[in-house]
Amino acid sequence: MMPPAYVKPYVKRNKTDVADAEAICEAVTRPKMRFVPVKTAEQQAASMILRTRKMLMRQRSPTANALRAHMAELGIIAGTGMASIAKLLVLVRDENDNRIPAPPALP
Repeated sequence: MMPPAYVKPYVKRNKTDVADAEAICEAVTRPKMRFVPVKTAEQQAASMILRTRKMLMRQRSPTANALRAHMAELGIIAGTGMASIAKLLVLVRDENDNRIPAPPALP
C-alpha cells in the first residue's frame, strides 16, 4: 500500500478518480517508491479505539461547560474542573431535588 502523500506529486489535474488512478499508476512505476504495509484487523481496531477516545476527550470540555451554563440558568453554580461536574451530575440525577424542573410529558 502506498501513502496518499507519495502519490500527490503525480496528480496532473483536478481531483477525479481517473486522475487519481493515473497518478497511482505513475507513482508505482517509480523505482525508489516506498510502500506501507497493510494494517491488520487488530491494528485497525486499536486505531479506531484511540481515535474515538480522542474525539470524546475533545468533546468533554465543551459538554461540561454547556452543563455548567445550563445549571447556572437555574441558579445552580458550580466551579470549574471535572470534580465539580461530577457533583453537578449527582445533582441532575437526584429526582428529589426540586431546583431542576421535570421535563414536560411527551405526547
